[in-house]
Amino acid sequence: MSKKGLFITFEGSEACGKSTQITLLADKLRSLGFDPLLFREPGGTPAGEAIRHLLQHAPEGEALTPEAELLLFAASRAQLVREKILPALEAGRVVICDRFLDSTTVYQGVARRIPSDDTARINSFAVGDCLPDVTILLELDHQTSVTRMRVANRKPDRIERESTEFFEAVRQGYLKLAKENPKRVHQVDASRSIEEIAGAVWTKIMTHLK
Repeated sequence: MSKKGLFITFEGSEACGKSTQITLLADKLRSLGFDPLLFREPGGTPAGEAIRHLLQHAPEGEALTPEAELLLFAASRAQLVREKILPALEAGRVVICDRFLDSTTVYQGVARRIPSDDTARINSFAVGDCLPDVTILLELDHQTSVTRMRVANRKPDRIERESTEFFEAVRQGYLKLAKENPKRVHQVDASRSIEEIAGAVWTKIMTHLK
């Protein structure tokens, strides 16, 4: 792959503010003359959006096994990478993705207890050498996440209905991932104000812009 663009991903547990911060970052980049492309996972393509519905909302997805769940996420990602992300990066675009392979490493690998070697192998097959240049981890404790969803009167999807123990495993998985990948994964305290978080995100991103 001849990658000329910049690939940014956002990670974090539920209600950590990814959507808000992605919107703010995209607006900032546009004000500087960039034309970022925004995607979400699972999704981003017609096939991916159908998989997203199955994973999150369809009654047919309620009894998915951890292994089937992992493979569906990987399938959506494989399509997104080859149909959308790689062509954009090769054209020199900035690409911002709401979740990527780190979500599978943590949610399915750590919280669903699928062996890390299996998770890594499937992740690698799905994305090839298309890896993020920089990942923003919006770090937030589960109780704050629950409170935010309650205040927003947000109906939880299939994964958001998981137990407190599940989401504590997710949080610890992300913290471990950040510790093991300090050059790529940048941890940002998501309990602060929107403006403070946006400032911290921009400080991390601007060092990667050409």
